[in-house]
Amino acid sequence: MNIKNEWKYHIVLGAILVTMDFIENFVISKKQELLTNHVLILFLLSMYCTSTIVYFTNFKIVCPKFLKRNNVFQFVIAVLGLFILFSGVRFFLDEVILYQITGLHNYQDESRTLYYYIFDNSYYAIKPVLYSTLVYLTIKFIEVKDFNKAELDLLKSQISPHFLFNTLNAFYVELIDDKPSTAKDIHKLSELLRYVIYDSKNDVVSLNKEIIFLKDYVHFYNKRFENELSIDFSIDGEIQNQQIPSLILIHFVENLFKHGVVNDKNDPAMICIHINESDIVMKTKNKSLTSEKYMESGIGTDNVKRRLTTLFDSNYKLEYKTDESYFYSYLKMPL
Repeated sequence: MNIKNEWKYHIVLGAILVTMDFIENFVISKKQELLTNHVLILFLLSMYCTSTIVYFTNFKIVCPKFLKRNNVFQFVIAVLGLFILFSGVRFFLDEVILYQITGLHNYQDESRTLYYYIFDNSYYAIKPVLYSTLVYLTIKFIEVKDFNKAELDLLKSQISPHFLFNTLNAFYVELIDDKPSTAKDIHKLSELLRYVIYDSKNDVVSLNKEIIFLKDYVHFYNKRFENELSIDFSIDGEIQNQQIPSLILIHFVENLFKHGVVNDKNDPAMICIHINESDIVMKTKNKSLTSEKYMESGIGTDNVKRRLTTLFDSNYKLEYKTDESYFYSYLKMPL
C-alpha cells in the first residue's frame, strides 16, 4: 500500500483514541484538574509517547516479521517482549526524565517494585499492541484484495488479446485456400498486433523485429491507399542481433503518414534507415500537407525525447527541420 494511505490509518486511529481519552477524562470522569495540573499533563504525555513507540515497533517490526510468515507462537513471545519494552520506556520517561524535571514519582514507593511495575504497565501496553496489530492486518487484507483484483485484471487483459489472435487465426485458416492474399494480410496484422501488445512491453527489442514491424505498418498503409502509396523506404546496413528501444522508430513513420503527402508519384516521401556497427541513423523527408503544421513539440515527440535521454543521456542526436513545404527528421542513437 502507498505510504501516504498507510499513514492515514495511523493518524485517524490516533485522533480517535486521543478524543476518546479526552471524553473519558474530562466529560465522563470530569477530571477538570488535569487541565491545570502541569505535572499530570506531563505524565499523560509520557504515556502517549510510550504507547506510540510500542505501537510502531509492533507495526513496523514485530508484525511484518512474524505475522507475515504466520509464526503465531513467535509473535506471542514478541508481544511479551513489547510489554517489557513498554514498561522500560515508561520507567525511563517517568522515573528518570520527568523525575529530574518535577521531582515527583508517578508510582508510590510500595508500587515501584519490578514485578508490579511490569504487571501494571502490561495492562496499558495491550492497547497499542492490539491496535497496531489490527491496523497491520487491515492494511494487509486490503493489499491482498488489491493484488487479487490487479491479478484478475491482468488475466482479463491477457484473455482479450488471446481471443483476438484466435479469431484472426480462424480467419486465416478459412481464407488461406480461396484468398491467399487476404489470408497473408491477416497473418501480417496478427504479427503486427502481437508485436505491439507483447514484444514492445520490453524496454529494448531486436532490431530485426522492429524493422519487420515498420515494413508491415507501411504495407497496411499501402493497402489503404490502394497501392498508390509513394514512399522510398530504404534500409542500408547489416541486421544481426542488435537491440534498440522499442517503438522509437515508429514515431517518425507515424508522423510521416499523419502529416505528410504520401501518394505523390512525382515527389515521394522518404524513409531511410542506415545501420552501422555501433549506431543506427533514421531519416525521413516528406512534403507537408497544406492544412498541417509540423511542430517539434507534442506528447509523442516529448515522450521520445524523454525516453532517449533516459536511455542514452546525451549520447544521441534528434533533429526536426522544416524547409518551405517539406519536413525533415533525423535520429541517430546507439545500438
